[in-house]
Amino acid sequence: MLKFIGGLIRPYRGTLAIILLAMLVETVMSLASPWPLKIILDSVVGSHKVTPWMRHLMGSGIESGSKQHFALVASLAFVVIAILGAVASYIDNYYTESVGQYVAHDLRMRMYHHLQRLSLGYYNTHQTGTILSTITSDIQTIQGFASGSTLNILVDLLTIVCMLGLMFWLNWDFTLIAVAVTPFLLLFVSRFKKAVKKATHEVRKEQSEIVAVVQQGLESMQVVKAFGQEKTEEALLQEVSHATVSAALKARSVKALLSPVVTITVAVCTAIVLWRGAALILKGAMTIGELTVYLAYLNKFFKPVKDLATTTNAIAQAAVGAERVRAILDTDTDIEEKSDGLEPKTLAGDIEFKNAAFGYDPANPILTDVSFNIKQGQFVGIVGPTGSGKSTVVSLIPRFYDLQAGSIKIDGQSVADYKLKPLRDQIGYVLQETVLFRGTIAENIAFGRPGATREEIIEAAKLANADEFISRMPKGYDTMVGERGSTLSGGQRQRIGIARVMVRNSPILLLDEPTAALDSESEKLVIEALERLMKGRTVITIAHRLSTIRDADQIIVISGGVVAENGSHDELIARNGIYAGLHRTQFETGPAKVEA
Repeated sequence: MLKFIGGLIRPYRGTLAIILLAMLVETVMSLASPWPLKIILDSVVGSHKVTPWMRHLMGSGIESGSKQHFALVASLAFVVIAILGAVASYIDNYYTESVGQYVAHDLRMRMYHHLQRLSLGYYNTHQTGTILSTITSDIQTIQGFASGSTLNILVDLLTIVCMLGLMFWLNWDFTLIAVAVTPFLLLFVSRFKKAVKKATHEVRKEQSEIVAVVQQGLESMQVVKAFGQEKTEEALLQEVSHATVSAALKARSVKALLSPVVTITVAVCTAIVLWRGAALILKGAMTIGELTVYLAYLNKFFKPVKDLATTTNAIAQAAVGAERVRAILDTDTDIEEKSDGLEPKTLAGDIEFKNAAFGYDPANPILTDVSFNIKQGQFVGIVGPTGSGKSTVVSLIPRFYDLQAGSIKIDGQSVADYKLKPLRDQIGYVLQETVLFRGTIAENIAFGRPGATREEIIEAAKLANADEFISRMPKGYDTMVGERGSTLSGGQRQRIGIARVMVRNSPILLLDEPTAALDSESEKLVIEALERLMKGRTVITIAHRLSTIRDADQIIVISGGVVAENGSHDELIARNGIYAGLHRTQFETGPAKVEA
């Protein structure tokens, strides 16, 4: 963990040096703060003479009887010490916050960059809520430890050494009391370290579950309300929230024990010193000022010891946070990109699958031996029973996943030989339901090609039959869309999605039945837009409505993990196989729907 956090703060070592210097000044001022009071008690109120070195420090020309002057100088010294300590504290806090924020920013961007590189397979097996919890709460925990606790530990150790030196100088036998107790105190703290870490780990796990449950409920609010399951969602949150409370209370029982133990130890040591000090003062072996200074140092000595003890909790939290962050950062993407990969400027669109095999779980393959060829500019439909792997075939073309066996080639070159972004830049994707992002309609269209001009955006919208409804909106193309496009109809979202692909102008187009969820009027407008989009491109569409691929150059039937049939509509009907059976089923059970 320390190596990991050290790597995070290394770029800010110059600022850390300033913070460390400020902390040292704070420590020195803390050591100096009791001495003005000692002078007042011993040499102004009392009758003890000021030592030669202190007299020299306060003013060598002052007569020994000038107590009022000593009082004035001691009082001013008290203020100066406070001011220097305050200025150092300000510098410390100011720059510590700066380092903390930048460390959190760097780690957040590093994590998000890594998450963007991971394949879709990672997101199929990990909860989004847990990832969100890690990228927010865990990074915040690391931020606090990296910016403050690391240097505080160093300064606390230095303070303990300095305090011990001064305390031995003042009264060595008193100091032995503190020295004798400290190892037992630190041993006691170390025994709780594992327990605190384990308890903290459980708390963070349950907190992640809360984020996951809340996120799922909010994202599915329409479905929850439609089925009247608000109570079910509340009960689910109550369950995970109660588990979080239980875990936190277990952690509390461990953490809460540390501070009282240290406090009682300090009280016992202080009581012994008071008892012993009073006896020495009565004998004339110690002054009241010396006892006051020693008591102040004793309290200051145990403060860093107490801080180090309670830092066990901070270390445990940072260790858990670092483990969770590293679990993501150490995850290697299973989509490897060659450093010398090809960067195609424009693909022609010839696609070849040869003995392709794939499964999200290698033990349960979805595709076992898929082979087919698509020529440049062809319109190809992919059909098959539910769960046969139609969407999987389409997802393999832009390398959302990699094959377990076989090959996929575009323009005669394996897709694995292309760099990912240039490859995906050549592919347009229209899904069953277009996902819109937070922003304006123009920004959502330009998502397909961020450098698109306003004129290109409007032209793409016109070709997608979207300009008409966009122009009627209060702010036109600058209208903000609701979350995930909730303020727009399904047909409007699809047409914006088509405009997004239009402005991208990709030679290969993948369609996942983009009209399946639309009414007949919206479907007509979307189909008109798709016909314009498909011209001159290689088009692969997953078809649930067989009427949409009647005019396809070839229809590929996926069944049992292989290409069961391949041919035109008429050829497959004449063959009277799987496709013909699907066709009969649709027309017999719902011809109006198929032809809509």
